[in-house]
This record gives sequence, structure tokens and C-alpha cells, in this order.
Amino acid sequence: MILPHMSSTVSVGALVGWMLALTIKHVFADFYLQNKWMALGKDQKTGWALPLLAHCGVHLLLTTALMLVVAPRYWFVGLIDFAIHLAIDRAKGFCVATYNITPESRWFWWLIGTDQALHHLTGFGLSVLLAANP
Repeated sequence: MILPHMSSTVSVGALVGWMLALTIKHVFADFYLQNKWMALGKDQKTGWALPLLAHCGVHLLLTTALMLVVAPRYWFVGLIDFAIHLAIDRAKGFCVATYNITPESRWFWWLIGTDQALHHLTGFGLSVLLAANP
């Protein structure tokens, strides 16, 4: 075996449950509830702050609501999700604005893919935290 044997005290069921819940939350916040003003505005050279804060605020509200319903003692996870989402989306927006990256460029799609991968890794990390501390 290439990897060493690793034991885990994380419930697989809880981990999968949290991953599903946070992935569904992410799809709603990043796609269904993100309007054109947020999506385009957060990547502009100027005036990006309000659309970015509004978009990340949607993540904050949905994650906090999820936590309050499922695991109220972790109400603060919404704040963590907000901060991480803000940093990831600002970094992407900075690159798009600074280097004038458009959807016609392969770099645009690489940025979108990296952005989404980082958001899903955030969800995975939060899921591990939540599953390890029921």
C-alpha cells in the first residue's frame, strides 16, 4: 500500500452528511442566489466591494441558518465560511481585474475551476471539523 494505515475517529456518515449539506448550500449561494450584479461586480477593477460582500453575505446567511437548524453550537461556522469565501472570491476577482481576463481566455476558466475547487475544499474542511465534533 502506498499510503500508511490511518485510523479515524470521524464518522463517515456524519462526514458525508455535512458534505452533502454544505455542497447543496454552496450551489444555492454561488449559482441560484448570485445575481448578475454580484457575479460581474465582484470582479471589477473598482466598485467590487459591495457586490462581493453581498455575495459572501448570502453564504453567511445560508451557512448560519444551516448551523442553527442542524448544529446550533456551531453557529459561528457561517462567519468562517464568509471569511474564507471572501478571500477566495477577492483573489479571483483581483486576478480577473488586474490581468483583464475575460471568458474568452483559458485563464478565466482555470480561475473559475480553481475558485470552485477551493470552495469545495473549504466545505470538506468544515465537514471534517463538524463530523469530528458532533
